[in-house]
Amino acid sequence: MFAQNGFDCKVEWGKRGAREAAERGDITIIVDVLSFSSTVVTAASMGAILYPFPPPINDAALAYAESIGAELMLGRAEAVRTGTPSLSPLSFGPQHQSNRFVLCSLNGAACTRIAAEVPALLVGCLLNATAVANQANRLQKLTGAAITVVACGEHWRDPQANENELRPAIEDYLGAGAILSKLTGSKSPEALVCLGAFQQAAPRLSELIWDCGSGRELRDSGFADDVRHCARLDVFDVVPLLNVDHFTLITH
Repeated sequence: MFAQNGFDCKVEWGKRGAREAAERGDITIIVDVLSFSSTVVTAASMGAILYPFPPPINDAALAYAESIGAELMLGRAEAVRTGTPSLSPLSFGPQHQSNRFVLCSLNGAACTRIAAEVPALLVGCLLNATAVANQANRLQKLTGAAITVVACGEHWRDPQANENELRPAIEDYLGAGAILSKLTGSKSPEALVCLGAFQQAAPRLSELIWDCGSGRELRDSGFADDVRHCARLDVFDVVPLLNVDHFTLITH
């Protein structure tokens, strides 16, 4: 009843939104700016091979990583101590080319797993907004499928039993809007409002993400450079595409 039917381009939120996109059979773009999508895009640009895995980071995730000959990425704080890559995009560099990593993420990886069976699942963020939109436009022409941009959002800490745990996050909404601004098909009212939010915010994009709730959380945890990195627009011309269980790099 509440679907955005009849439009080429739509926007949804969180895991339920990923399921809606999957059930429609849409080309799906996963947007988790701070930081799953930005980490996947940055790592892919360095030649790393990432395998998304639903949270938490536990024995099952470790066993999966071992079964495919990959390294299980640790949490940010622990990875800083060990000097290994993590959900921090700046933890990746050229030395990680061709290395395999399993990436657990409460939002981005979970949404990716839910929407894994769509015709094409792409990873987008501010860093590759134009590139991922161009790729989605190309795939839409080839397949005729609609496009759904999924803003993953965050989770409230300690939600009560009768509360929805999804916390809409402006960084993901702005990332989705940046991508929608480059998509060529007809857009739902929800997509148009998201696009408009990006257009209004564009002159102050880095400032707004720096000072939003998610940005402050990362800064307070010692990852201010991650916030600066993830708030940049169109830095990379690469698009990660889910290939069964890992991301394949698409270049232009």
